[in-house]
Amino acid sequence: MFCKLFVASAFALSLLSAQTRIPVVLSTDVGNEIDDQWAIVYLLLHPTFDVKGILSAHAPSISPPAGKVSLGILRSVVEDRMGMRSHPPLIEGASLPLVSKMQPQSSPAVDFLIQTSQGYDENNRLQVLNIGAITDVASAILKDPTITKRIRVLNMGFNNATQGGNEFNIANDPMAMQVVLDSDVPLVTGPGDVCRRDLALTLDQARTMVAGRGPIGEWLWTEFLAWYYRHVKPIRKDDFSKPWMIWDNIVLAHLLGMTESRDEVRPSMSLAMSFEAQPNAARRITWITRVDSRRLWADFLARLDLYQATHAIPGR
Repeated sequence: MFCKLFVASAFALSLLSAQTRIPVVLSTDVGNEIDDQWAIVYLLLHPTFDVKGILSAHAPSISPPAGKVSLGILRSVVEDRMGMRSHPPLIEGASLPLVSKMQPQSSPAVDFLIQTSQGYDENNRLQVLNIGAITDVASAILKDPTITKRIRVLNMGFNNATQGGNEFNIANDPMAMQVVLDSDVPLVTGPGDVCRRDLALTLDQARTMVAGRGPIGEWLWTEFLAWYYRHVKPIRKDDFSKPWMIWDNIVLAHLLGMTESRDEVRPSMSLAMSFEAQPNAARRITWITRVDSRRLWADFLARLDLYQATHAIPGR
C-alpha cells in the first residue's frame, strides 16, 4: 500500500498554501520516543499551519532537567536535521509535573503560551497541540483562567474514550490533565486505541515510506529502526510483524480535516486515570474516532519531498 502512495505535485501543494493558515502552538516531549519527530517535521513543513512556537515538555524517560534537555533535542531536530535557519520560537517547558491542582508550574513555555494567546478570542482561537505531558497547558490555565476563552487544546492521550486509562502522556502528569478536563477550554482528544488502529507502521512499511527519502527521510528511518530494535522486536526472534505507532500525528490530522470524530459530555478523571461522570453536561469533549491514514501519509511524504527538493538539508 505504502509504495503506491500518491505524491502531490508542487502546484497542487501551492494551492493549499493559499488557504487561511491555522495558528498553532505545539507542546512536545521530543526525545522520549520517535513519533514526536514525525509530528514536528510534518507541522513545520505544512503551509496550512502558522506555527507560533514549539514548547518542550517533560517525560520520565528524558534526562533531568527534562524540559531543558527536551528543548536541546527539539533545537537539534529543527536546526540540524531539518536545516532550518529561520524557524518559530522554541521554548523551554516545565521539567516536572504539577504538585497541586491549584499551583501552576513556572516555565518560559507557560508565559509564552499566555502571551501568545492574547491575540485570539472565542471566535478565533489559538490551536494548542499537546503531544506530551499537559503540564504547561494546565499551568497556563491555572495562572490565567481567561486563556480558556482564547485557545483550543488538541491532545493525544488516554487509552480509549470510554475508560480513559494509564496512557503515557496522561500518566506523566495526571493532575494537569484533571485541570484541563475540569476547565472550560475546548478539548479534542486522540486516544491510543485509534492510533493503534490507524497510525501503526510495520518495519517494512516505515522502510518503504522514508528510508533513503532524502536526509530527513533517512534520519526518520534510522530513528524508527533503532527504536524498533530496542522496544518492539522480540529479543532473539526474527519476528518483524509487530508495528509501532506514530501516535502524535493524530492531532495534526484532525486540524487538516483527515479524521472523523464525535462530541460527548466531558468526563472527569481520577488520579488513577479512570473516567468518572461529569455533572456539567454543557462541558464537552471531541473524541477523534478515525484517521484517514492513506491520505495522511500521502500528504506527509509530499510535504517532505517538496521541502527537500527546494531546501539545502544537512547531510545531502
